[in-house]
Amino acid sequence: MDKPKRRAWTRNELIVAFNLYCRTTFTKINYKNTAIIDLAFVINRTPSAVAWKLVNFASLDPSIIKRGFKGASNTSKLDKIIFNEFINNWDKLVLESEYLLNKYFNNSQIDKDKIFRKPLEIKEGKEVQRIVKVRTNQSFFREMILSTYNYKCCITGIDQPELLIASHIKPWSQDKENRLNPQNGLCLNNLHDKAFDRGLISFNENYEMLVSNKLKKSEATNIYFRNLEGKQINLPNRFLPDKEFLKFHLDNIYQK
Repeated sequence: MDKPKRRAWTRNELIVAFNLYCRTTFTKINYKNTAIIDLAFVINRTPSAVAWKLVNFASLDPSIIKRGFKGASNTSKLDKIIFNEFINNWDKLVLESEYLLNKYFNNSQIDKDKIFRKPLEIKEGKEVQRIVKVRTNQSFFREMILSTYNYKCCITGIDQPELLIASHIKPWSQDKENRLNPQNGLCLNNLHDKAFDRGLISFNENYEMLVSNKLKKSEATNIYFRNLEGKQINLPNRFLPDKEFLKFHLDNIYQK
């Protein structure tokens, strides 16, 4: 008796799987992860199949490849296409994946709020839709950056989520195309996020922290800034900060 053919992954399934890949801490990609189990249920896959698909996406990530990670050997052509679609157009694909997630979960008995954000509220009016889109993008970016950095400030190691910020290297207002690009993000605590945003600290191409002379005038800042000068940030497992973005911040925002 012939074995039944395995059902091929669809584009929609891969899009929602990549959405989950972006928001799952790398070390928690496994079939026991609750979010993976629930997504598997709503797209009619096994948790192992979803977990392996996330591993396939990881094997396409340049930041992970540099660390010698080989991933699974059965990465498909469509896996690569979806990976590249996100990388080349985060804004479009993030929103598309959010709509698809809502569609899948609305047809199931699983409470999406427990593992994903609250569903998008699609209402009439362009202004309302714009606000929904902005809030969705901001929420997705925060979850993606915090999970990428294992929910720890990349400078201090603070791991209290309420104190963590998904900071943009190139400001949100100055680079529309890279607003959702995870390589344009750093996980910082509130204090260092504010200093980074105001150009009082920055990072060089070696990911080492630089401190503006404005901060060095105060002895009270030593413990929070000067004592950390020259320290390399804790690098994420994936989506390494883009050095061109860091250079932009250093040249245009940092108060030397």
